[in-house]
Amino acid sequence: MDYEANKIVAYKLSDRNNNALVNDTINQINDLILSEETLLQSDRGFQYTSHDFKKYIEEHQIIQSMSRVGKCIDNGPMENFWGIIKVEMYRLTPHQTFEELENDLKQYIEFYNTKRITLKMGLSIPT
Repeated sequence: MDYEANKIVAYKLSDRNNNALVNDTINQINDLILSEETLLQSDRGFQYTSHDFKKYIEEHQIIQSMSRVGKCIDNGPMENFWGIIKVEMYRLTPHQTFEELENDLKQYIEFYNTKRITLKMGLSIPT
């Protein structure tokens, strides 16, 4: 997620939580990386502490941020997104196959990035 734009800029689904999943996802943002300016926040999962990931961070001169154990405040925007997607998409539609879930997720992210109404659009809450 690009926190400034509040848009999902890369995602990948897999039936395995492994280094390849992280590598495939992060490679989607190669063209967006600004050396020594791009901040990448992650948890402390083994994928984000691996030698390959550390090498990627160093080669692209990315600023890495990791939540401290039990302190995930800097990952709040992403956690908020997961809460929204669970309520607005995932729990509303049962998925029989991985492909159905993948297709619905792709459509939802397109909606989230381009059509979902947010306060950042200049709307205000009536008092």
